[in-house]
Order: sequence, then C-alpha cells, then structure tokens
Amino acid sequence: MNTRLANLRWKRIIAAGAGVAVLLAALVVAAGAWFYSQARQSNVGDLDFANELAIPPLAEPAIEADGTRVFDLRFTAGQSHLVEDGPSDTWGLNGTYLGPTVRAERGDTVRMDVTNGVDETTTLHWHGMHLPARMDGGPHQMVAPGDTWSPTWTVDQPAATLWYHPHLDGETAEHVYRGAAGMFLIDDPDEAPDLPDTYGLDDIPLIIQDKSFDGDGDLSMRSPLGSGVGFLGDTIVVNGTTNPHLPVTTELVRLRVLNASNARIYNLGFPDGRSFWQVGSDAGLLERPHETDRVQVSPGERAEIVVALAPGDETVLRSFPPDLGTSFFGERFDGGDDSFDIVQLRAAAELAPSPGLADELATVDAPDPDEAVTTREFTLSGSRINGEKMDMARVDEVVTVDTTEIWEVTNRGDQPHSFHPHLVHFRVLDIDGEAPPPPLAGWKDTVYVPPGTTIRIVARFDDHADPTAPYMFHCHVLRHEDRGMMGQFVVVERGDEADLAAMPGHDH
Repeated sequence: MNTRLANLRWKRIIAAGAGVAVLLAALVVAAGAWFYSQARQSNVGDLDFANELAIPPLAEPAIEADGTRVFDLRFTAGQSHLVEDGPSDTWGLNGTYLGPTVRAERGDTVRMDVTNGVDETTTLHWHGMHLPARMDGGPHQMVAPGDTWSPTWTVDQPAATLWYHPHLDGETAEHVYRGAAGMFLIDDPDEAPDLPDTYGLDDIPLIIQDKSFDGDGDLSMRSPLGSGVGFLGDTIVVNGTTNPHLPVTTELVRLRVLNASNARIYNLGFPDGRSFWQVGSDAGLLERPHETDRVQVSPGERAEIVVALAPGDETVLRSFPPDLGTSFFGERFDGGDDSFDIVQLRAAAELAPSPGLADELATVDAPDPDEAVTTREFTLSGSRINGEKMDMARVDEVVTVDTTEIWEVTNRGDQPHSFHPHLVHFRVLDIDGEAPPPPLAGWKDTVYVPPGTTIRIVARFDDHADPTAPYMFHCHVLRHEDRGMMGQFVVVERGDEADLAAMPGHDH
C-alpha cells in the first residue's frame, strides 16, 4: 500500500513538473514572439514634415600666399534642440551639431586646422580621401583637449562626395553618434557634366542618422535587445533636422546621400514608385546615369541621386526594409524589417528649368585586375578580421607602392558588415563570382558585405609610401569597429618593410 502511494505521489510530481516545463516553454515562446514583434521600427505615417531641412554651411577657407586653402574646424560640445522634448548634449565642428561642408577642387592644396575644444581626446578622419597616412586622421593621429592638429595634402582624386568624422580606437561609435561629422566635397573642373550643382539650391547634402532620445530630449545609445550590430535608433535626423521637408525650386534636384549612422542600413526610394537616377557612388561619379527606384547604403557609404519633380509635386524619400541577406531573426533584430520616411520633397508651383542629364558622366580609369601583384584574403567574423582583433602596435598587411592588388573580402558570420579600407578608392570586381550591379560598378571606398558573401575588389596603391605610418581597414558598423574589427596596413617602397618601432602609437 505504501509503495502504491509513493508511486502515485511520484507520478503527480512528474506531471506537475511537466506542466511547469510546458508553461515555461510557452512563456519563453510568448516572450520571444513579443520581442520579435517589438523589434520592428518605423515612422511611416507619423510625420507631418513640419521642419524645413537645415543645410550645413559651406566652410570658408583662408587662402595663403602659396595658394593653400586653410580650413578651421573646432570640436565643440554643447546642446542642440533636435527634438521638442528638450535639448540634447551633442558635439559638432564649428557648432554644436555636425560641421560645415568642406569643398575643394582637384589640384588644391589644403590644410585642415583641427582644434579639440572638447574635454576628451578624439581624432578627425577624412573618409574616402587619398592622402598620406600621417594626415589620415585615424586612431594614431589623436588630438588631445586644447590641441590643434594641422594635416595638409594636395587633393588628387575624382570629383566625389566624401565626409569626415572621428576615428578614435574603441570610441568611434560614441563620438560619431554625438554628432561630430560633415561632408567633404571634391570638384574636378576638368570633368564637370551637366548636373545640378548649386549648393543648397538644387545640390543638396543629406546626412542621414538614426537617433533615440529619452523623455528629456537627450540622446540615448541603448542597443535594442537582440541586435547584433549595436545601436539602432527610432528617430531619423537629417542634417540635424527631425521631421524635415525640402523646398524644391528646380525641375531636377541632386541629393548627396551620406549614411552617417552607426549601424542602420537604408534602402531609399519613393512610395509613389517614381524612378530616379543614381549618378555617383562613394568615391566618384558613375560612368553614366543609372535609372532605378531603389538605392541601398550601408554605414559610411554615399550615393548621389537626381530626382525629377513637377510643379506643385510632393513626395517622400523613404527607406524601405533593406536587403541585409541575414537570417530570419537577423533581419528583424538588425533593422532589416524597418522602414522610415527620411525627408519630404515639396516642389514650388513654378520650377526653374534644369539641364538634361548627360548620357556619360565620367571616365572611370579602373585598375586592371590582370596587373594585380597579389590577392589578399580578409575574413570577417564576429569582431575580428582574419581571426585577429585590432592592435595599434601590429601591422597586418604590407603593400608595395605603385602596385595593384585584389582584396577578397568574405563575411563568414551571420551579421551585416560594411568594409572600408583607407587611402584607396576601388572597383568591385565581382560578388560571389557575379558581376556587380550598376550602383556598385563605379568608384567605391566602402562596400556592404552580406553574411555568407565574398566580394572581390581591385585597387591601385599609388603614392604615399611610409613604413612608419599605418592606414586602417575595418568594418564601418561602428560597434564592430570599436570591438576590434579593424586592422592596419602600411604602404612601402619596393623591398622595404614596416618599421614598427618608429610607428606612431607603438607604445599604446
């Protein structure tokens, strides 16, 4: 009898335990479903576009006797009214948020007097610029509080939409998020096709960032639960303007799109389905206009597009869910299901005529892959490149000056990565063996590498040999970069080696 009672008691315990397990499993599934449903973000239908889009001012250089154009840029900490809830603590250059647009012509010698007016060490990197490593503004060119750093170089590359931003090792994400960034436009007087080119009128910079704010209006940098890329904001800020509209007074308007976000990828188009022309990518104009209805930009990438409007027309530049190429859950938690209205375009009742787009925009003198002296392999996984985390005192690659190389970049992980080598602009040879689509066929300096994908790029490493000063290559998803997904290369004369002992920052 006692045995039967004991068995009965055990059966009840087992049944109760099974019930608890089923309940816990149901709770886990319910919690997962709730988090999955909450991970999607969108502002579509929520905006009235009440604020006119701010246009960053053009920086006015001083001209020295030898013709050098000198630009003053000062890091400034302050408060900016980005949202109605209250002021945000921000950084800017020559102001409290973002910086002026720097503009120079090919052949100009420039000097950038960069003064650190904040209470933290930082740097200022010229993203996409072909220049000596000591002038690059990477992690080795640190500027202490109160100091001024004055890099100088001669601009020698095609017309392009470049940008500048901090690049301190381990702190880039936070410094950029605070607002310290701006555009750097290069003009080439020898290659100037008929494109809208009046800055602020029909040639418009769009610095797109995603932010989050607490109840008092201050910036929040909390990463969403489950995100593999770090911060993804729920509010879009364009040129420092939330809820923006752009008055349009010409038949064509050129939008210079810069993805200055930490991690978010944008897939831009118009909800009315209209097509537009992409005329430029990161490092220069395309050979000819490419008519399309979507252009996708990952962090650090740029795209120049030209949009046609009719008198009285209104439309919205929208980011549709991007194609990340990740897993089912990765798409949701890394922003792949998100959609955002970026800026409304409002055409006047009468529009000034615009010249038609030229059939040919630029001659792209691409490096010949058959002349490549080597192929280097770069494997992206987790927070490492080729299994290594960033080390300021280690040189990962040594490149011989005036040679062409192929770099084979493979994403072996399950997270989105955006690959950016300093110094060079490159051509995409192929993506998993297939020819690149037209938007990726021009000059690039940053390229999105989806999970499980191999992209081969070709570049020529002209000029600026220095065995003691490294350039970076890294993921431009800034949390990945800060966590170590970055390496260093030096450019040397034939037969030379990297001089690690003489390298700036060797004692870090």
